[in-house]
Amino acid sequence: MSPAILLISPVLPELDRQLAERYTVHRLYQHPDRDGYLREHGHGIAGVVTGGALGISTAMMEQLPALKIVTINGIGTDAVDLAYARRRGIHVTTTPDVLTADVADLAIGLAIATLRGLCTGDRYVRGGDWGRKPLALANKFSGKRVGIVGLGRVGKAIARRAAAFDCPVSYIDRREHTDLPYQYVSDLLQLARGSEVLVLAASADDGKAIVDAAMLDALGPKGVLINIARGKLVDEDALVQALQQGRIAGAGLDVFVDEPHVPEALWTMENVVLQPHRASATEETRRDMGQIILDNLAAYFAGERPPTSVTA
Repeated sequence: MSPAILLISPVLPELDRQLAERYTVHRLYQHPDRDGYLREHGHGIAGVVTGGALGISTAMMEQLPALKIVTINGIGTDAVDLAYARRRGIHVTTTPDVLTADVADLAIGLAIATLRGLCTGDRYVRGGDWGRKPLALANKFSGKRVGIVGLGRVGKAIARRAAAFDCPVSYIDRREHTDLPYQYVSDLLQLARGSEVLVLAASADDGKAIVDAAMLDALGPKGVLINIARGKLVDEDALVQALQQGRIAGAGLDVFVDEPHVPEALWTMENVVLQPHRASATEETRRDMGQIILDNLAAYFAGERPPTSVTA
């Protein structure tokens, strides 16, 4: 009998089809009584496929005594207790590299859309206001001072793209990258003060909000916040207040604290661009991510180390 796999959330049809060809697939998202379903079927489940933001709770892993591999359709591991997984000998795998370009592209896209008012202009035309009402001037992106929080794969890709727009780039990271031509800053508030566009590209492993009222005040009334990392990095109440009070100029957001719920106050703000956590949501990248999931599962069940395991 083929190994049993648990899908916590839906995947692309092609990936779903290939999983079903190779494994016994349990689609947890189709069952309202998830605890009851796991009590009935959880004992035999050896692998899990989940998303980066959703992850898998420790309580759910405890309901899966045969679990040996958790494959994350993304690069974030903050929604999985890695220490617990290591104690149990559970591989946790991600899909690195293939989504880097898409996420970096969206970060720059959000910055341009926010500063240039692209969504406002779109609504202006669609609403029939062109030629009837004036439209305020926007702001340029080229040449803006860009600060990046987290200079990993995605952060570096954002920096390269920003530099192509003649933007001076500074960053904060766990260490200084002396081989790169960007300015290292050791203090978050200092980074925000020196930035006109502040981009969050850091992991959220400790679950703490690093962008609070003080950070937003340091960014200032001409500054724009871009978040393509994790919603929990931002104190959303503080962000809403800063936007309402004009203490920052705008925000471009792909991620939120309690997805899919977005603070309603943001819905009507013309200086805010919102996306439904879709930085990696292109056909090409999602296909490549799916292949990495299949490769990791195939390797484990063949008795090999999954190629992108982060726990062993």
